[in-house]
Amino acid sequence: MDLKEKIKDLAEKSLTNPSHFLVDVVVSKHKPWKFTAIVDGDQGITIDDCAAVSRELNGLLESEIPDSYTLEVTTPGLDHPLKLARQYQKNVGRQVKVVRKDKSIVTGSLKQTEEEKIVIETEIGQGKKTEVKIIEIPFTDIEKAFVTVSFK
Repeated sequence: MDLKEKIKDLAEKSLTNPSHFLVDVVVSKHKPWKFTAIVDGDQGITIDDCAAVSRELNGLLESEIPDSYTLEVTTPGLDHPLKLARQYQKNVGRQVKVVRKDKSIVTGSLKQTEEEKIVIETEIGQGKKTEVKIIEIPFTDIEKAFVTVSFK
């Protein structure tokens, strides 16, 4: 098991609340190691939750990693793409920007997620010629997807 997989395994063990989940782990390429665990929750996650995960994970790491390291436990920001189906489900009703593997971009409201696809409601055209369209996008066609913030 490589270092990143080991950290992922330990990070998942440190999540004591079943509504919390691990999104990703980033491991620096050089020593001293920096481990970043990106965590989220079905109903969101608080700074206190992150601190609890950090304490738990740090305890597990100390017995497994003999080298010095820095640990950061954080939540995915708006600049972090959605990676897991669970993240899409959590963001139903929010505005998203999806970059497809063919490089086309779809923006709109995430209406639902299903096992193999997402459903987005988007507006096409401008002014009186605006048309609402429902688009289904298989997960396999998604290169990246982000939650967007609208300041209307």
